[in-house]
Amino acid sequence: MQFATRSSPHLSGRQSITLVMAQVLLALIPGTAAMVWYFGYGVLINLALAITTAVLAEAAVLALRNRAIGPTLIDLSAVVSAWLLALALPPLLPWWQTVLGSAFAIVIAKQLFGGIGFNPFNPAMAGYVLLLVSFPVTMTRWLPPEIASGQLPSLAESLHIIFSGSPPVDQTWDALSSATPLDHMRTELSQDRTMSEIRKSPLWGNFGGHGWEWIASCFLLGGLFLIWRRVINWRIPFSMLGALLAIAALFWVIDPEGYPMPFFHLFSGAAILGAFFIATDPVSGATTPRGQLIFGALIGVLVFVIRTWGGYPDAVAFSVLLLNMAAPTIDYYTQPKVFGQRRSDET
Repeated sequence: MQFATRSSPHLSGRQSITLVMAQVLLALIPGTAAMVWYFGYGVLINLALAITTAVLAEAAVLALRNRAIGPTLIDLSAVVSAWLLALALPPLLPWWQTVLGSAFAIVIAKQLFGGIGFNPFNPAMAGYVLLLVSFPVTMTRWLPPEIASGQLPSLAESLHIIFSGSPPVDQTWDALSSATPLDHMRTELSQDRTMSEIRKSPLWGNFGGHGWEWIASCFLLGGLFLIWRRVINWRIPFSMLGALLAIAALFWVIDPEGYPMPFFHLFSGAAILGAFFIATDPVSGATTPRGQLIFGALIGVLVFVIRTWGGYPDAVAFSVLLLNMAAPTIDYYTQPKVFGQRRSDET
């Protein structure tokens, strides 16, 4: 016999964690395909290594904690973290570094704090920063635009480079790899070259780094899909990109030969990927409406500041992790007002 439910909650959510994560993976496919197109099989190898390591590491930790393995692995959260980490890594990174970064993201940055729902930091960015700080040389070996335009390493060559840690016998790392557009921009500006001179480099496309602008555009499509599906809220990505665009435009207007045009910051690095897929992590980010706007805007400002005056050319990971620490405070001071107030004379 059924009885009427007279107390809340009356509505049940339609979104499960697995469904949400599956939609995030679906939204990542266009950008991932673009990365494979421009950077070759190394992207797919990194994905396979990172995802396999993440799943095995999570299963091992759950077994040690006497927790059920199946339900946790089915939620796909480890796969999403590993996928995001793999996209941030150079395509020819040595295999053991990819494995190390993925294991650190799951074991230390996620499971050590209690698993999904308890991690204070974004696991993928924690793993990325560990690798960037520990192995700065290999973490900056991206393919140059000449290779990315049609002379990609074959699958066999990619496997050899990744698992041996050395380039083919007839090539050197200097010939095989190159700086990213953001790194190239910083280096050239530090040598007092003007923007007009720097833009003559083959690293440049129409409004961003060669190849990178189309990769970012594909991630933008995926991010808009997530907003349309209501998997993420618009506040964090739009405030982050808006703040980054605004501060970059301000400095560009003041000195157009000393600072890149605003859209360069959006389409030459991980800004769009970070805005839609990383900063929007519901666990480590701000949760209140006003807090999300502040959270995203501060990330955008930090990205510009670190890129311009800091020690790292692409600052999305550092900016997100720094604001992860500030998220609880932001939420505390941006709580929405409660409608209705109990009178003091009521008993």
